[in-house]
Amino acid sequence: MREKTADSLVNASTAPACMPGETDADPRSTSDGDQESDCRNICADAEGDGQADAPERTIRVCADKSDDVLTIDLWHVYSDQAYELGVDPGLVKDGVEDHLQRYLSEQIERIGEGARLVRREYPTAIGPVDIMAIDGNGRHVAIEIKRHGGIDGVEQLTRYCTLLNRDPLLAPVRGIFAAQTITPQAKVLAEDRGFNCLILDYESMKQTESDALTLF
Repeated sequence: MREKTADSLVNASTAPACMPGETDADPRSTSDGDQESDCRNICADAEGDGQADAPERTIRVCADKSDDVLTIDLWHVYSDQAYELGVDPGLVKDGVEDHLQRYLSEQIERIGEGARLVRREYPTAIGPVDIMAIDGNGRHVAIEIKRHGGIDGVEQLTRYCTLLNRDPLLAPVRGIFAAQTITPQAKVLAEDRGFNCLILDYESMKQTESDALTLF
């Protein structure tokens, strides 16, 4: 990825002067070699034209779907340099649901003393449960994780628990609704349906290392 910097005094204006793809040369430019254009960008360099009140460079950008043209006059260029920045790493998001799920599975005791992890992404006929665990009393626990917990998340957990409680090998299954923030409405609905709410402190979880060995 290359970044080009230019410190300049800029005068910008718009005018319906050309259609996309047209070449509109700056009348103040005297050299064909000073002009560079494609279907969207048309640049004309006015250096060396002998006019003291003319900009050093003029850049015109034509809109793709209209006849609007943006004209930018560069009156003085203080620096024009290119720097090699290497490969663009792209956008890396921190604190997404996958991170919360991984940290909670490694620190499953946050749901209660004696808890054990069954697995992450526990499969069901209507989609995977974020985390399936067994609490200190030997009861299965389905955990739904959200960054920001709302009513939709509680409804999703309700569907999972309803289905899982039909399996005699798992029942009774209780639910935990875990999120970094939980709306008051979601908290009321979750507690009304017998679910526990768990607030996840991402920064604290990220700084806690787990020595437990897990398959998932």
